[in-house]
Amino acid sequence: MLSRAYISGTMKILGISILRLNEDLKEALMLVQATKLDDFGFFQRGSVKEMITFFSKTITARTPAGSRQSVQNEDYYVHVYFRADGLCGCVTCDAEYPQRVAYSLLAKVLDDFDQAFPQGTKKYWRGIQLAEAISWPPLDQMILKYQNPAEADQIVRIQKNLDETRDVLHNTIDSVLQRGEKLEDLVERSGELSTQSKMFYKQAKRANSCCAVL
Repeated sequence: MLSRAYISGTMKILGISILRLNEDLKEALMLVQATKLDDFGFFQRGSVKEMITFFSKTITARTPAGSRQSVQNEDYYVHVYFRADGLCGCVTCDAEYPQRVAYSLLAKVLDDFDQAFPQGTKKYWRGIQLAEAISWPPLDQMILKYQNPAEADQIVRIQKNLDETRDVLHNTIDSVLQRGEKLEDLVERSGELSTQSKMFYKQAKRANSCCAVL
């Protein structure tokens, strides 16, 4: 993601992602995603979305099942809720968006997603093999509705059984990488980032260390 110097106005939630872990490949698979990138330039939005996807998957694959993790880089956070059943949600947002609200939102998103399909196929997401193969319009509605934390905060009062967020792991992107891994190398090797997005990342990185890479 970019520093505030690259955007106009204040952004709250940039993306909400739902993923599952592919145990065979030890990689995270993006099931469905919604982004709100209006404040980025038109020609930047594709690269920014690719970076949101890349870092959501990278952090999910490095988050233990059954845990929550908040990963910071400069002005931005990726809040990750990885349920014990293998379903994972990520909220990519600015530092001002309240952590407690982000995790309440993630719990609701994952519960609603899990219940969105007819009985008997409820867990069919386990067998999905293609990225973003699921269409789930409510996610696009949620990212708009919950831009205002006051709206999302109402979820806290509804979800009486939500686990306390005091057990959230707090890390930076460097600390979640495996020993010997470098973020720049992961970006360069990624087959999912376009040449344009890789160049976008490098240019932003050089420009006053402004690339908040989540």
